[in-house]
Amino acid sequence: MKKLRLFLWLCLHLTLKANAHEISIKGVVYNKTTQTPLEGAVVSIAQLEKTSVTDRFGKYAFHGLKAGEYELRVSYLGFLQEVKTVSVNPGIPAELTSHLETSHLELQEVSVVAPRENPLQLISAVDAQLRPIQNAQEMLRMVPGLIIAQHAGGGKAEQIFLRGFDIDHGTDISLTADGLPVNMVSHAHGQGYSDLHFLIPETIEAVDFGKGPYNAEKGNFATAGYADFRTRSVLDQSMLKVEAGRFDTYRAVGMVNLLGQNARSQQQNAYLASEYLFSNGYFESPQGLNRFNVLGRYQGIFRQNTILTASLSAFRSSWDASGQIPERAVAEGRIGRFGAIDNTEGGYTSRYNANLTLDKTLGNGALLKNQAYAVKYGFELYSNFTFFLNDPENGDQIRQKENRMIYGYRSSYEQDFTFLGFPLRHKMGLGFRYDDIRDSELSRTRNRSTALSEVQKGDIDELNAFTYVSETWELTPRFTVNAALRADRIFFTYRSALEQEGVAAVQKNAQNRFSPKLNLTYAVSPVVQVYLNSGMGYHSNDTRVSAGASGRAALPAARGTDLGLTVKPANRWFLNTALWFLDLDQELVYVGDEGVVEPSGKSRRYGLDVSVRGQLTDYLFLDTDLNLAKPRAREEENGQDYIPLAPTVTSTGGLSYQNKKGLKGSLRYRFVGDRAANEDYSVTASGYLLLDAVASYTYKNLEFKLSGENLLNSNWKEAQFDTESRLAHEAEPVSEIHFTPGTPFFLKFGVSYSFGL
Repeated sequence: MKKLRLFLWLCLHLTLKANAHEISIKGVVYNKTTQTPLEGAVVSIAQLEKTSVTDRFGKYAFHGLKAGEYELRVSYLGFLQEVKTVSVNPGIPAELTSHLETSHLELQEVSVVAPRENPLQLISAVDAQLRPIQNAQEMLRMVPGLIIAQHAGGGKAEQIFLRGFDIDHGTDISLTADGLPVNMVSHAHGQGYSDLHFLIPETIEAVDFGKGPYNAEKGNFATAGYADFRTRSVLDQSMLKVEAGRFDTYRAVGMVNLLGQNARSQQQNAYLASEYLFSNGYFESPQGLNRFNVLGRYQGIFRQNTILTASLSAFRSSWDASGQIPERAVAEGRIGRFGAIDNTEGGYTSRYNANLTLDKTLGNGALLKNQAYAVKYGFELYSNFTFFLNDPENGDQIRQKENRMIYGYRSSYEQDFTFLGFPLRHKMGLGFRYDDIRDSELSRTRNRSTALSEVQKGDIDELNAFTYVSETWELTPRFTVNAALRADRIFFTYRSALEQEGVAAVQKNAQNRFSPKLNLTYAVSPVVQVYLNSGMGYHSNDTRVSAGASGRAALPAARGTDLGLTVKPANRWFLNTALWFLDLDQELVYVGDEGVVEPSGKSRRYGLDVSVRGQLTDYLFLDTDLNLAKPRAREEENGQDYIPLAPTVTSTGGLSYQNKKGLKGSLRYRFVGDRAANEDYSVTASGYLLLDAVASYTYKNLEFKLSGENLLNSNWKEAQFDTESRLAHEAEPVSEIHFTPGTPFFLKFGVSYSFGL
C-alpha cells in the first residue's frame, strides 16, 4: 500500500512539475455577427499534426509545445477560415481571440482527423449547413439511415426505424432536445414514446447524433443510437413566415429578438418563437390537425466564464385520424385508398417545458455544466387496430391516457490536462430523472365517446439515477483512446387502481445496469481516420413489466461494436463508412395497445453504413447514405427468425444548390427496400422510392419558398403491420397487411420576412 501511495505521489509530482514549465497556446473563437462563442470550431497546427475542437465557451488549447513560431488555422463550416502566426515561450501561454465571419459553405475546410469523441459529428455539421430543417419529420431524418412513418393523423409520434430496428415510437433510440428528455418511460401507448412535435423546426440549429451504445453520457434507450436537437442560442434576425399547401394545410411562424443591439454587444440574447399549424390531410375524413407551439429562450454570457441559459415552452395538439386499413377492404372496394374503417380515431396531447442550464469555466480551466428541468405532459389517444375482432357489437376501439410530471437534473465536470506527458481529457457526470405518472389508463371505448370497460389503470413512479466517468488519452497526435463507464439504477413503482386476482396492488423493484465503453481512433494520415467503438448500453422496460420482475427483464443489455473509416479522398469530398454489430438481450415488452406483456427473445443485428458528402461545384453539393442490416432473432430456427418490420436496406440522399445571390434548391430521394412483416417472411412489407424537392429565393428581406413531396405521386404505404382483424360483415378474422397510405403529391408555398429591431 505504501508503494502504491509513493507511486501516485511521484506521478502527481512529475505532472505538476511538467505543467509548471509547459509551453501552451490558448484561445477562444467567436461568431463575429452575434458575438457568441463557436462551439465545435476546428483549430489546427499543421506542422505538428495537432488539432483541437472548441468547447462550450469557444475555447481551445494546445499543451506540451516547444518554444518557437506556429501557424494556426481556425475553421468552422459556413465561416471564413482564419490563419494566425503566433510565437510561444516557456512559462506564459500565448492567448488568442478569433472572430469568424459567415461565408459560403466549403467542404475543403472539413477536417477528418479532429479529435472528436463522435466521428459522426462531421456529417451532422455538414448536413446542418446543406439541409435546413423544413418540418418536424425532417428533424428526425437528419440522422443518416433513420426512417420514419406517421400513421395517425399527424398528431401522433412517428414510428422510427434505424439499424435493423423497428423502434416503434422510441424503444431503442435516445432522443433529447436541449438536453430535455423526449422518450417517455412507461408511456400509455408504449415504452419510449417520443413526440418531437413540440419543437419549432426553424429554431433548430444543430443535431448531435451517434449510432450504437458508445457514449457514456447517453443512458436509457441509447442502443441503436441517440440524437439531441439543439435550438438556437441567438437569432441573427427576427422573422415572420406564412405557408399554405394542398389538403387545407396552413402554417404560420414568428421569431422575434427581445433584446436590442446594446444587449447583444454585452452578450445578452433572448428571443420568442411561435408556430401554428392546421391541416385536414389527404384522407377522405378530414384530420383537423391543430398544433400550437411557443418557445422563449434567453442566454447570457458573464465575465467570459459563465453561460446562463433559460427557456420556457408550451405545446398543444389535437387531431382526428383514419388509422391503418386492411388491404382486403381496399381490394374489395369497400373503402378507397384514403378511406377509413373507424374514422373516430384521434387524440390530444400537450407538453410544457422549463429548462435551466449554467455552464462555468473554473480557475483550473475545467468546465462545469449544470442543468435542471421540469416537464408537464398530457396525452389521450383513441385507436382501433382490429376493428371487430374482440367485440363484434361495439368494435375494438381503445383509449390510452395519462398525465405526468418529469423532474430532472444533470451535472458534468470536464478538464484537460497533461498526465505523464500525454494530453488527457477527464469527464465525469451524474444526475437523475423522475417520472410521476398519474391515471395511466387503457380502456375499451366506442366512437370515442362511450367508455365500455377499463383494462388497466394506475399510477407509476419511475426514478433513474446515474453517474459516469470518461477518460480520453491522446497517446500520440494520431492515436486517441477513450474509456468510460456508466452506472444506472432505476426504481420502479406501480400502483394499480383495478383489483386483479393474485396481483399486488402496489409493486416495486429496483435494478442496476453498468455500461462500459472503449473507443479508439487513429489518424492514418491527414485525410484518413479509422475508429473502433465498442460498448454496452440498455433500454428499460415498462414499469408494469419491471416492477417485481428480474433484473434481466427490467433492463435488457445491448452489446455493440463499430469498425469505421472516415476519409477525405479529394479536397471537396469525404466519406464515412462503418461495419457494425449489435446484440440485444432477451426482454419482456409491454404492448400498450392491448395491455398485455409479451416476451421476445434475444436478437442480433449487423450491417454496413456508408455516408458520402461532396461538393461538385462552388454551389452544388451531393449527399447520400446507404444502410444495410441483417436483423435476426437468435433463439429461433432458421427461416423463422425474421424480425417483423425491421428494415434491411435503406438509402437517402440528394443534390443541394446554394449560390451567393439568394437562390437555393434541393432534390432528394428516400428509399426503403421490401422487408419481412412476420417471423417467417411469408408476408412482405412493401418498400418505396420517393422524390422530394424544395426551392427558395431570397430578395433583400423576403424569402419565397416552394416545396413538394412525392413528386412522382407514387402510391406507397407509409406504415405497415401484419395484423389479424375482422370487419363488421366478416364471420372469421383475417390476418394480412394493414397500412396507412403515404402522402400523395403535396405542394406547399411559403413567404418569410426577416427584420432587425
